[in-house]
Amino acid sequence: MEHFGYLVRRLFWLFVTVLILVTVLFITLLTYRPAPSPKENTLLVEEKIEEWQPKNVLKALDDGSMSPAVKRGFLLVSETSGQMGPQAKNPNNRFAGNNLSCTNCHLQYGTQAGSGSWVGVVDRFPQFRGRENRIGDLQDRINGCMERSMNGRKLPKDSEEIRAIVAYMEWLGDDLPQEKEKEYKGYPKIKIPEVKVDLTVGKAVYDKECVVCHGADGQGIKKPDASKGYLYPPLWGPDSFNNGAGMHRVITSAEFIKSNMPFGLATYKNPKLTDEEAYHVAGYINSFDRPIKSNTEEDFPDKKLKPVSTSYGPWMDNFSQEQHKYGPFPPIIAYYKEKYNIEKSK
Repeated sequence: MEHFGYLVRRLFWLFVTVLILVTVLFITLLTYRPAPSPKENTLLVEEKIEEWQPKNVLKALDDGSMSPAVKRGFLLVSETSGQMGPQAKNPNNRFAGNNLSCTNCHLQYGTQAGSGSWVGVVDRFPQFRGRENRIGDLQDRINGCMERSMNGRKLPKDSEEIRAIVAYMEWLGDDLPQEKEKEYKGYPKIKIPEVKVDLTVGKAVYDKECVVCHGADGQGIKKPDASKGYLYPPLWGPDSFNNGAGMHRVITSAEFIKSNMPFGLATYKNPKLTDEEAYHVAGYINSFDRPIKSNTEEDFPDKKLKPVSTSYGPWMDNFSQEQHKYGPFPPIIAYYKEKYNIEKSK
C-alpha cells in the first residue's frame, strides 16, 4: 500500500506539472505577437505619416488649448483688418493698408497644402531671398507680405504682433512629419503655357468659376462684421494687394489658382482648372488696376534673379514690359538659361 501511495503522489505531481506547462504554453500562444519585419515596420510608419493631418485650428480655439500668444497670432492673421489694419481701434496699430486678412490667401488658417501653408514654415528660415539679395528671417518674410500683399508698412521686428504671428506659425507645424514638409511648402508648379495670356479666355474662366465669390467687379464679399475683413477678397482695385506682391506675377498667381480655386471645390491633389485655364484667368485678374508699391526699382538688386513674370522693371533683358506681364514666358526663361545659366520657373 505504501508503494501504491507513492506512485499516486508521483502521478499527481506529474499531472500538476504537465497542467502548468500546458497552461503556460496556452497563455504564451494566446498573447504572442511576432515582431514586425523591417518591411512591416516601414509600412506602419508610412501609414502613420499618411494619416497625419494639420491641426484643427477652430477646435483648438474652442477648447482653449491654444496658448494666449498663439491665439493672439491667430486673430492677427485671420482678422487682420480689425487687429492691425484700417479697422484697428488704435491708429498706431494700423500696419496693414487694406482690409484683407492674411488667411484670404493662406487658406484654412494657414493649414491648407498648396496655398502657401504656414505648416512647417518656421523650419525654412533663415533663407536667401532674391528680392532683397540677402539671407532673411521669418520676420523679414512676414514684413514683405505686410508691405506688398497687405499694401501697408512693416511691423517692428520686436513687436508683440510679430512675435504672436511667429508663435502661431510655430504651433501649426510643431508636429509636422519630415516626410510631409514638401507637401506643405509653397505652391505646386504648373506647366507654363507657350502662349501669351489670352484675356478673353481669362474672362470666360473668371465668369464661369470665380464671379460667384469675387463678383463681376472683382471686389469680393465682406464678412457680416466688416471689421473682420472679407469672406472672399477683392482681386483688384484699391483694397487688394499691390503690384509688388508675388500674387501680381501671372505664373505665381496661376500656381495658386490651379491648386486652390474655385474655393472649396479644388485642392492641389484634385484641381478643377487646367494649367492653361489657371494661367489665362491669372492674367485676366492682374490686368486690372491695383495699388502701386513705391520703390519697386530697388527690388532684386541682382536683376538676373528677378522672376520672369515680374511686371515692373528694370530687367536684365530686352523683352518688353508687356511680355514680362503676360508672356509668353518660355522665351524669357530660355534667354536666362542661355545667357546666365540660370534656371527660372516663375
